[in-house]
Amino acid sequence: MKLSLHLSGPLLALLVSAPLVALAAPATHADEGAAMTVYKTPWCGCCEVWTDAMRAAGYQVTVKDMEDLTPIKKQAGVSADLEGCHTAVMGSYVLEGHVPLEAIDKLRAEKPDVRGIAVPGMPAGSLGMGQDPSARYTVYAFGGAADKPAAFYQAGE
Repeated sequence: MKLSLHLSGPLLALLVSAPLVALAAPATHADEGAAMTVYKTPWCGCCEVWTDAMRAAGYQVTVKDMEDLTPIKKQAGVSADLEGCHTAVMGSYVLEGHVPLEAIDKLRAEKPDVRGIAVPGMPAGSLGMGQDPSARYTVYAFGGAADKPAAFYQAGE
């Protein structure tokens, strides 16, 4: 049995262009060209997972491995009580620790007068630490108008 299928006109155009449209518009959190530099220690596996998640969300990520992050954290205005295991710089903002994508989206949309946002420590279930959507932890804003760290985003709600 011979099966023949004749495609022409609008149907052919749809079948040819649909995959191209899907490839041209991936779902991302980042605008085209959004970039960040991540400072981390060379042996930090959870930092790699977080960095990979940023790339998957559409960010252009440059990684700088350093033995000692103290000078970077000090220059970025990150106090000891807000420190995480890596520090990222995105434009004029600092992202300290395992900051979730939703908090980064909020930061970019609202553009608050702060130096940055931070997830202190390494909360279980945060992005890079097991990725549990129900994990509850606080993202703090610091610097600028937030002269004392203040809750900026609550994960897991």
